[in-house]
This record gives sequence, C-alpha cells and structure tokens, in this order.
Amino acid sequence: MSKTSKMHGKQTLLFANPPYVLGYAAIAGKKEGEGPLGSYFDLVNDDPFFGTKTWEEAESTMQTLACEYALKKAGLESKDIRYLFGGDLLGQLIATSFGIMSLQIPMFGIYGACSTMGEGISLAAMTIDGGFAEKTMAVTSSHFASAEKQFRFPLGYGNQRPYAATWTVTGSGAMVLGKTKTENAIDVVVKGITTGKVMDYGIKDSMNMGACMAPAAADVIYANLTELKRSPDYYDKIITGDLGTIGRDITIDIMKQKGFDISEQYMDCGIEVFDPTEQDTHAGGSGCGCSGITLNGYIIEMLRRKTWNRVLFIPTGALLSPTSFNEGQSVPGVAHGVIFETV
Repeated sequence: MSKTSKMHGKQTLLFANPPYVLGYAAIAGKKEGEGPLGSYFDLVNDDPFFGTKTWEEAESTMQTLACEYALKKAGLESKDIRYLFGGDLLGQLIATSFGIMSLQIPMFGIYGACSTMGEGISLAAMTIDGGFAEKTMAVTSSHFASAEKQFRFPLGYGNQRPYAATWTVTGSGAMVLGKTKTENAIDVVVKGITTGKVMDYGIKDSMNMGACMAPAAADVIYANLTELKRSPDYYDKIITGDLGTIGRDITIDIMKQKGFDISEQYMDCGIEVFDPTEQDTHAGGSGCGCSGITLNGYIIEMLRRKTWNRVLFIPTGALLSPTSFNEGQSVPGVAHGVIFETV
C-alpha cells in the first residue's frame, strides 16, 4: 500500500483533505435534558409530541429542528448544502423523509440502525474528500415512544423491562461538514473512518442490545487500531454509541482477548446520557438519537474546548426488524467508526 494512499487495510480510510465540522446541533426530549448531559443540548423540549399529534411527527420535527440549528450555527442556509445523508429507525425512514422535506436538499436515505450517525458522517465526509461536494450534512433521530411502538410493546401495555434492556433516547443530532474552514467552523475535522462489518454471534435476545452489538463495536475498534498501527492511548476517548453497561463490559473483554486494553479510554454514549441511579434506564440509553445527541452536544464540545484532541467515535446498531425477530432470527450488529481530531 502506498504511503500516500487514503486506504489502510480493508476497513479504514484517512482523508487527504479532512472535512471541517462547520455546524452541529442536538435536540433532546425532557428525560434526556434531565440527564447529566442536559446542559450541552441546543434545545430540550418538555413536550414528547414536540407540538404535533403523533410520535412519528414528533421525531420528524426533531430532525427539522436539528438541521435548522446546525445550519444556523454554521452560518449557512439549506441551499448551501450539496447532499444530506439521513436516517432513523422507523419503516421507510419516515422520520427523516418528512423531517427534512422542507429543506429541499438532495438526500440519501440511509439505514444503519443506531449506528446511522456514524454512517451518515462517514458518507458525508467521503463525498467531500472525493471532490463531489463542498458542504454536506448528516442527521439522525430516535424517539422512545415511536421505537417502542414499532419494535416492542404498546406503551399502555405496561410490560416490565429486563435489567439488560436500554431506554431509547428521544433526540436528534445533525452535523454540517465542509471542504474548507468557514468563519463559524470549529477547529475539528473528520480525520478518517473505519467502516464496520455485519457481525452475528447468534444472540436472539432483542432486550439485550448491548450484547448483540458489542462484537461489531470490537471489530471496528480492532480494525482501526491494527490497520493504522495505533495503540488505544493514541485517542483521548474511544466512544461507542449505545452498548450500555452490559455491552461495555463485553467489548472491553473482547478487546483484551485481541490484545488491546481500551478500558482507560473507553466510554459509551448510552451510559453517559442518563443518570443510572436517578432515571431508571437499566443498562443505559439506545437509539439513533443516543449517539446523535451525545456527539453533537457533549463530544464535539469537548473537542471544541480541546479538552480532548483525538476521539474514535463508534456508534453501534442492532440490525433487526419486527419480522426478523418474530421469525426467530438472531440479532446481528454493525458499527461505523469516525475519527475526529482537533487542528
């Protein structure tokens, strides 16, 4: 492999011209706003419907707001964005398609389950570095009630949740990337990406998403470290999306078996977003919005302040549907790694 090549191994890219973070925004629900990261979010709405009539409309509204806030902070308008990469957990990506419709930006709808924030940023950054756009945007969302309605039980059913279960975050995150630094941009770039593979360890417990997704997260972390010939302490933080307490322990154990101790650098968005003693979320938070609002609220702020200078961000997704679950299929996982660095 040429020393000037962008490609490193099978899964990792380092960009020749790393795109700048021009704008970012995190929109959150009431429970998320009451958590430890509440002060980092751009908007916290106490109304779970966000002024609409349905959970799905509420989720679309969050995406609209996230995009508008991110564009405003970037000092841009929707007409300045060449491509938008967006997705959510709902069938046919209805939260995204209805949410970004008014922006009239050329759009790629994507699905990576709860890893969608990482997938969207990866594609947005590749598009810029490849010379196909000057400015791009990535957005995603989830809503506790819309996710429960589609994947689990009606809220009125009042089912008990096992301790391995996570709580779907109500929130939306959006990020604007650009080829060149603008007046409003921060000193943070997307330095590279490590794209995940679908991993399936045969786990069928849809209430234990952390165990389902941990192998995919470990695969991405291992690929990133080995393909770039780095040790874990190269990064200030190695941050997974929503593995929760159980998935965290599994990931650390898998990495130790592979010869890397990441415990000192490791954190998980699902563990950080809620207070485990006060908010009764069991294993932590989950959903596309979990990593979306933690990245665009807390993580980017730590980078902007240069509290951290290098972060490997790995949102994780469980690739199931109501159909696959009801047919007795296992729950595969996928993860998408994004390297953020200060400049």
